[in-house]
Order: sequence, then C-alpha cells, then structure tokens
Amino acid sequence: MIRRLLQPRRPTRFLRSYASLPEPLKRRVLETPMAPTYDPMSVEEGWQPYWQTHASTPDATEHFTMLLPPPNITGALHIGHALTATIQDAIARWHRMRGFDVRWIPGLDHAGIATQSVVEKKLMREQQLTRHDIGRDAFLSHVEAWYETYGSRILGQLDRLGAVLNHDHKYFTLDGPRSAAVVDAFVRLHEKGLIYRHRRMVNWCPTLQTAISDIEVDAVPLTKRTLLPLPGRKAPVEFGVMYRFRYQVADADDLFVEVDTTRPETILGDVAVAVHPEDDRYTHLHGRSVLHPFSGQRLPIVCDAALVNPELGTGVVKITPAHDANDFACAQRHNLPEPIVIDLDCKMVTDIPSLSGLDRFDARLHIIELLREKGLFIDTLDHPTTVSICSRSGNVIEPYLMPQWFIKCEDMAARSAAAVRTEALPFQPPTQHQHTWYHFLDNVQDWCISRQLWWGHRIPAYRVHTDKMTTDDKWVVARSIEDATAQAMTQYDLSPGSFTLEQDEDVLDTWFSSALLPLSSLEWPNDDSVPESIRHLYPMSLLETGSDILFFWVARMSMLCTEVHGGTQPFKAVWLHPMVRDKTGRKMSKSLGNVIDPLHVIGGIDLPTLLDGLHEGNLDPKERARAEKELKKEFPSGLPSCGTDALRLTLASYLSQGRQINMDLQRVVASRHFCNKMWNALRYALPLVQTASSSSLESHVPSMSLADRWILSRLADAVTKVHDGYGSFKLATSATAAQRFFIQELCDVYIEFSKPVLYQDDDAHAKEAAKATLTTALDTSLRLLHPIMPFVTEELWQRLQGGSEHSLMTAAFPDPAQWARWVDRDAEASMQAVLDVMHAVRSLRHTRKTLAPDASTVDGLKIQCSDATTMALLQRNLSDIATQCRAGPVALVSTVDDETKSPDHIWLTHSLHEHCQVLLPLPIGLETSGRISAEVDRLMKRQAKAAKTLAMLDAKRADPKYATNVPEAIQAQDDERIGQASVEHASLGESLAALATLQAQVDRLQHQ
Repeated sequence: MIRRLLQPRRPTRFLRSYASLPEPLKRRVLETPMAPTYDPMSVEEGWQPYWQTHASTPDATEHFTMLLPPPNITGALHIGHALTATIQDAIARWHRMRGFDVRWIPGLDHAGIATQSVVEKKLMREQQLTRHDIGRDAFLSHVEAWYETYGSRILGQLDRLGAVLNHDHKYFTLDGPRSAAVVDAFVRLHEKGLIYRHRRMVNWCPTLQTAISDIEVDAVPLTKRTLLPLPGRKAPVEFGVMYRFRYQVADADDLFVEVDTTRPETILGDVAVAVHPEDDRYTHLHGRSVLHPFSGQRLPIVCDAALVNPELGTGVVKITPAHDANDFACAQRHNLPEPIVIDLDCKMVTDIPSLSGLDRFDARLHIIELLREKGLFIDTLDHPTTVSICSRSGNVIEPYLMPQWFIKCEDMAARSAAAVRTEALPFQPPTQHQHTWYHFLDNVQDWCISRQLWWGHRIPAYRVHTDKMTTDDKWVVARSIEDATAQAMTQYDLSPGSFTLEQDEDVLDTWFSSALLPLSSLEWPNDDSVPESIRHLYPMSLLETGSDILFFWVARMSMLCTEVHGGTQPFKAVWLHPMVRDKTGRKMSKSLGNVIDPLHVIGGIDLPTLLDGLHEGNLDPKERARAEKELKKEFPSGLPSCGTDALRLTLASYLSQGRQINMDLQRVVASRHFCNKMWNALRYALPLVQTASSSSLESHVPSMSLADRWILSRLADAVTKVHDGYGSFKLATSATAAQRFFIQELCDVYIEFSKPVLYQDDDAHAKEAAKATLTTALDTSLRLLHPIMPFVTEELWQRLQGGSEHSLMTAAFPDPAQWARWVDRDAEASMQAVLDVMHAVRSLRHTRKTLAPDASTVDGLKIQCSDATTMALLQRNLSDIATQCRAGPVALVSTVDDETKSPDHIWLTHSLHEHCQVLLPLPIGLETSGRISAEVDRLMKRQAKAAKTLAMLDAKRADPKYATNVPEAIQAQDDERIGQASVEHASLGESLAALATLQAQVDRLQHQ
C-alpha cells in the first residue's frame, strides 16, 4: 500500500522479480518491533549475503565497470581500504539504482616483494631455514600455502564495509588468465622493441635482495649531518658529510690532488679522476695519472665537462663506474674498466684482508682510518644532500651495475600525458594532480621491470647456451618453451639439439601485472573465447584509487594498456582520492601509535585492548605515552560500536578536504548519532504511515499545508544536489546535502510541524496529505542516503515498505527531472518567513531567560507587522508558530502603540526586516542591570578570544612561506577556522550592541 503512494515510480524496465526476503530478515523487518535505539551490529546482520545474491542486473542496457584496487595478499583492512571501499561502493550503488549493470571487479595482488618477505620471515621463525636452503620450488609451495590460508581474508573484511563486489569476476594477479596476459604483453612489447635487456645502473636494495624501480626509491633530503637508523645495523649511520682526501700524482712525490666524496668505501673501485677541461687549476695535469691509495695502480686523469662542475668542491671527481650512475656514464665515454667492489649483500669485494667481506658502512669508517694512516685524509665537511632510501625496506639504496630488463617509456608516457592534456582522459579533481602527472610523464625514465625474487611472474625470456657462440648473453623472448626453441633456431641459425635454453630466474615487477588489470580482469588476450558481454566493458568506466599510487599504478596502466590494446586508454575517467591522516595531519604509522583500525571503529573496542595495541611494534616510549593520554581522554570507556554506516558517512563527508583527510574519530561518533536520528524518525513515522491511503501523492496536493509543500520543495532541491554530487565526483556534497535535509529540514522542522496535524487535527484530508508527504520524504531520503549508508537505509526502507520484493540497492534513485515539479519557491519563501519569526522568538526567550530567570517564558509575545501580505501569511500560520515556540497566546499587531510602554518592563525586540519585528517583555528588577553587565562581560571575553584566534591565524598566513610549506589540508582548516571566528566575532558584536541598548533603556526607566 505504501509503495503505491511513493513518487517518482521506478521505471518499468528496471523492475525485477525478486524472491522475498530471507526468513531471518523478514522476521526482523516485518514482525519484530523497532528497538528503542539504533544498534549497528543488529542492523547490519544479514544484508550482505542478500545484496550479493541480488546485485546482478543483466537486463540493463547501460553498463558501469570499475576495478577495486587489488589489495596485497599480505594485507589486513586499514583505513585507506575503508575509504576506497566507501567511495567505490557508493558510486557502484548509485549507478545500480539508476539502472546500470554494474561490474565492480575485485581481486588480489600477489605483491611479490611483500609476500616473499613475509613468508621468508615465517620460514626462518618456524624452521630456521632460508629460501635458499630449501630451493625455489619448495619455497614457492610455502608461499602458495600461505596465500591459500591468508590471502582472501581482506576481501572478507571488505564485506564488513558493505562492499557489493562481483565475486564471479574475482581474480588473482598470479592466476592462469592473468599469467597468460602478462606473458602475451611482455612478448608484444618486446616484439615492438619496447622491452630490452641492458647492463646499466640499477637501484639495489640489499635487504630485499632485488633491484627496484626509480619510483620505489624515496629521496630523503638532509640539511645537516644526520644519524639514520638502518635495518640490520645496531648503530645508526651518519649522512650529510663530505669526506676530503687526496690522491698523489704519479711520478711526482710532492704533488697531490684533493677529492671530495660522500662514499669513501667506493674508493676501492676508483678507476680514474676527472677534471673539467677548461679549469685552469688542473691544465698541468691533463694526460697524467694519480696513484690509487691502496693498490698503487695508476689511474688516469680524464677531462670530462659533462661530469665535472669546477664550482663544486675541489673541482676534481673520483670515478667509480660500477657504483655510481654518473661515473658509469663517464666510464662509457672514456672506455674505463668497471670493477665491482661491493657485492649484492653490500659487503666489500677486495684483496685487502681487513676490508674483505666488511659491510659497506663499516668499511667506510675503516677506509677513513687507513687514509689517515697514509697521511691522505684531510677533513670532513657538512654537506646538505639527498639519501636514496628503499620505500619498502628503509635501507639505503646501493647503485649497482647489472643486466636487467627495461621498458622504453618515453613514447608511451608522452601519449598518456597528452590524453590528460586534451581531456581524452579526464582527472578528478580536475586540477589537483595534473601537474604531478605531467611532471612524472614528461621526465619519465625507462622502467626496470626485472626483480631478483622467486615469487612473481617469471620473465618469459630464455638464455641460449651453445658452443657456437662466444657469449652466453644471447636471449629469446617467447610465449612458451616451444616457441622459444623455434625462435632460437631461426634467430641464431642453430640446429635442433645443438643448444639448450634456460629461462630467466628473475620475475617481473609486481606493478607490471597490475598495470594490465583493466585488460586482464576482462580475460584479455583471450578475446575469441570471451563473450561480447565482457569484451564491450573495455575501456572501464572509471578508475578510482588513492593519489599515492598515481605513478605506481595509474600511469603504468595508462601506458601499457594503451600500447598493447590499440591505443585506447583503459578507463574513461580517473578519480584520485586523498590520503587519510590522523586528526592533527600526521601520517598514520605504527611508529606513531595513531593507526585507525576500521574494524575497531565498526565493532567497538574496550580501552584496555585499545591501549594494548600501542605496545605492538617499536613505538617510541614518548609517542606511546602521548597516544595513551589522547585515547584515555577521548575514549575513557573505549571506542563505542559506531557501525559501518557511520564510518562510511564520515569518510564520505571528509572528501572535501583536498589532498589529505585529517581523521577525527569523534566525527564517526557524531555520524552514529545521525544513524540514531534516522532510526528515531522512522520509529515516529511507521505507526502513522502504516494507516495511509493508497492514493498517489499528487492526489493530496489540494489538501497540503504550507509545511507539506515546503518540505517537498526542499526535498527536490536535495535530490538535485545529491544527484549532482554523485555525478561530479563530489561525494562530500552528496553526503552533506542528504544529511542536512534529513536533520535540519525533515526532522527539525517538518516532523515537528506534522505532529499537530497527525495527532490532533480533525481534518482527515490534511492528515492523509501529511502522511503521504512524510512517507515520500522518508522513502526518498533513504534512497538518497543509501549509496553511502547502505545498511541502516536498507533496514529502515524495508520496514517502511512493509517488506519489499526487491532491495533498496536496486530501487530507482530519485531523478531531479521528475522531482522538479515539486519545486515551490513561493512555499519556500513563505515557510522561511514563518521560520524566521520562530527563530526570533526563541532567541528573545533565551535572552529573557538569561536576564530574568524567574520571568514567564510564554506570556506577552507580540509580532508587529505593517505589511499586509506578511500579516496575512503569519495570521494563517499563527497557530503553528505558537505551538512550535510553546509561546501561548501570540498577539499579531500592525502597529506598536504607547500601551507597550511600562515602568516595570521593557521590550526585547528582534527585527526581521523593516516591516516586521518580534517583541517580548523583559521585567525590570533590582538585579536586571547586574545581569546585563555579567552577560556583557561573558560575551566580551568570547569576542576577545575570537579576536585572538583571528589575529593568530592572520599572522600565520602572513608568513611568506605559508603557501608553500603548510600542507593544503592545514590551510583549509585555517580558512575554516578564520571563517568561523569571523562570524562569531561579528555575531557577538551585534549581541553586545543590543545589550548596550537594553542597558540604556533600563537606566532610563530606573531614573524616571
């Protein structure tokens, strides 16, 4: 019956035949009375399996496809996953409610480095074995067993967040179809000449024992000498130091050249020194040599304008080709040898017994002492520098010369940059990340894609071994060993049986397989065996992900998918969401004790357990004490169970903050209160609307009150704002508009106005109109909020419907075009006039209670109005004004005569405009003047505090470095605080002026 009343109707083409609710849900929503208060755990139970069963809409004519960024199989749910799931599920639900066939494709990333590291540690902890002890095949069996046990737990945790994923499309980046796609893409790129093997300098991580790409290296700037703790070392290592020593010039006992270096340990690998050809200080040394301080070997002095800047240091540069990229380039120009003196464990390779096998940083100190003994060490100098740190392990990168596989990126990067510049690939937010995108792609380096790991996609390249060739560095790239055999015979003119093939031991960078996911998740390259219903889903509708993986994932998907699939960008739009920080703007880290576990927020956690979590890991004692103090202050009884909907609403509302979200858990608690507000609104409405007639909303228009017409017009406005917010990637706009309507207009105003009609009014037609309006407002509000708050809206909607044959998830989303007919600007203006009067009455009552606590709060209210139209409007709604303000009899007058003057009271006034004011008598007593003075003092203190805040923030923003050094999120917070303080300061000024007027009136009366 209630469903027939609701407008607008769901389009017929979207109607589906659903089985009734499962019995547990049916009993809960149809037979069990609503609990007195909202309990998120009870409300969320049972809906996820129901949604998964009814998520598909195969008869839809429009499609929406999106990838869930695949979480690592090592991972557990964190707040970043919660934000991603909130955004993507909201967008997916919005499209589903608009009749789209939604394919939200989940998967898991094999996470080569991270997973191998976890399993290696487990193997060592449990069996005291390394992977090398047991061999590759056995180790991979351990990794696969670990994946089977733990790999999918994070997808299960995502269910708690309400994510309705298409699990029938679920993938693993190392499964068969994805492996086939990786091999095919590698071969295609190699055939195009875009993948090549080359011996060059790579970023070697001694902890991970693999090369990593440039963007996996963190450049840590140091402005002074700094001790950095490094993994595997007991003592920190000093950086930000330049070491000056000297080389003796050959055949000249008293002639030396001074050299600066930040890495004395590499002196063992020096093969030359370089000077600038135009540096007059060293022209006499052109063509001569220096003596190596340890081997005594002659090292040539070369002239190299590309390497040497004569203005820096001494103008002499030592050349260590195997351990520095610039030195390697110089060695190539001058045909110099390239000896390796640091091995893959970062231990020294040398014939000097005291140095052989020594760690590189221990060797640094020892070499300095040896130079001192030889009289060759001069001094140390402060040297601002940048240290290259592995983003995964935290160890210092060792530049290492070794053969690796690379992808040529220049042309692909140019194409991806152009796609954004021409808006063929639009970004959201439109300008926030484009500069970063261009900077990376316009300065792109070739991508080192090989990794010295065992867990991952093994590179489909085969080394050819044969007696016919003098070198073993001959390779073929093929999709199979059979193809490789045939290719080797053709490419190197070999006969069957005259050679052997050995597949490369290395695996591909994890991001290579991830970069192909827009294609491989849709079963590419097996296009012939894939149905058209899958093939036409490419390119994907949207790529939504965190801005922190713009380079790692987004750019590489754009480059690789476009290259291997006909020049088509893999998605139609990119939406990059901000990073989540703690409420003070700090990065969330176990070392700071500020990590937020979303499951704790959803289900609640007691204080002792919350505090115990701070003792995990290596949290600094000072940070632990600070974190404990903060938690005890904010949550003395622990973190309450806030539920998924409250967490999702909070995260969605935060999306207006820019590049980062400063997460305050108190806002989640506030969102839980909103859930309770929704619950109470339905508890109030259900007994009333269950008796509503089955006629349409339009049929009640003649009987509608001003409040009915007003709320429907405001609802039409909310529908437009919420719809436009979803459509323009402004989820915070949608969340705020829907929440504001529900609280400030539906609950705070309309429901209060409806109570006298529904409970007291004898007008049956007015009652039915109010019931129909209330039902429509509640139903539509739940639809607007459902994409962001799925659990509580589904629960309440099913109760409102009396049990539906379909889910709210597939009910029609309110259409702004259909709701436009309910826009009524006259009703809005009239209702606003009524609300302004009510606000004035309440403000005056508050003032009177402050200045005359014993005075009656209901007697003597007058509304003076000299405008006939406004007078008529207020006359029609005078009963509502009196009821809502609990004001008793209200006098509506056109003028204020001398009868209002009295020796025992004055009139508090609140002017709405030049034609209307509200008056309330204030009794004058002996204490009135003192109370006014006390109120003035209180407000002046508040105003002074607001002024101090404004001055502090203005001074902060006046700093020349403010715009560049202060994070955008903090700047946004400052702007918000300035706005709030300015409004408060002005409002307090108005209140103080009014009190001054009152004081003058009181003084005149008391002196008469």
